[in-house]
Amino acid sequence: MEYTYLGKSGLKVSRICLGTMNFGNQTDEKDSFRIMDAALDAGINFFDTANVYGGKDNAGLTEEIIGRWFKQGGGRREKVVLATKVYGGMGNDVDGPNGERGLSAYKIRRHLEGSLQRLQTDHVELYQMHHVDRNASWDELWGAFEVAVNQGKIDYVGSSNFAGWDIAVAQKEAEKRGFLGLISEQHKYSLLTREPELEVLPASEALGLGVIPWSPLAGGLLGRNALKKIEGSRSGGNAELVDKHKEQLEQFKTFSEELGEQQDTVALAWLLSNPAVTAPIIGPRTLEQLQDALRIIELKLGEAELKRLDEIFPGPGGSAPNAYAW
Repeated sequence: MEYTYLGKSGLKVSRICLGTMNFGNQTDEKDSFRIMDAALDAGINFFDTANVYGGKDNAGLTEEIIGRWFKQGGGRREKVVLATKVYGGMGNDVDGPNGERGLSAYKIRRHLEGSLQRLQTDHVELYQMHHVDRNASWDELWGAFEVAVNQGKIDYVGSSNFAGWDIAVAQKEAEKRGFLGLISEQHKYSLLTREPELEVLPASEALGLGVIPWSPLAGGLLGRNALKKIEGSRSGGNAELVDKHKEQLEQFKTFSEELGEQQDTVALAWLLSNPAVTAPIIGPRTLEQLQDALRIIELKLGEAELKRLDEIFPGPGGSAPNAYAW
């Protein structure tokens, strides 16, 4: 396994992040335990979850599964850099309107306590805003996060689904308070979603955030089974999108075969070739999928390979405004 610093922090994380969204939803607890054990054995120390994960009507279940896994001991908790999120509603009426989607000092305090109880831990290394909330001031938000840091309940703060200008404003407001600010941005980014190259990736690099791509396989479209449209698979459920991108996906399949690799391996290795990217989030439903993903650390794409991928999946042409202006 390879490791790198998460943004401008001194925190070292594996270059693969284990996503847990399927735990309790598509993957039962026993298999979830097996996947987490295997991830640790492979050197993956970066685990990502969220308070709302668990499937419909089961928000919090994923965190509970991780908590029970930690409870087994064996140094499991100590070996993991744990990331969870706040923003979504938990599907209960306890908090009334303050429990709905959004951010506030009230919500950060209450939902952090809930996550810690479910995870059976007294702190998380990375606490992430699952989405931007432009109705909440940065004075309020940074004040709440500062309290949580000072209490030892969180070590660092991250963002997710922020625009480039949201990141810039957040960092400027943190700097004014003498606070570290954001160290990571979790963002939708893949060969089929390259718009972040315009603003989000340059802003993150310039302001000290490590980028953690989610949906790195574009919901299965960049996976090995996309063109097969296997019944019940994520790619099979995206038949219209497969048809829309069929020519690109066929070229991508041929190119991957020429490299002697699977499409998903190439797509993930492409992300790791970008210096702005810390670690793509992989969300295995099975142990076999986890084991397949480990190959991305070994695959190093050269300039010729990266150029060919740009031809198949054209990006915006660089960062803004150079990508579209003289």
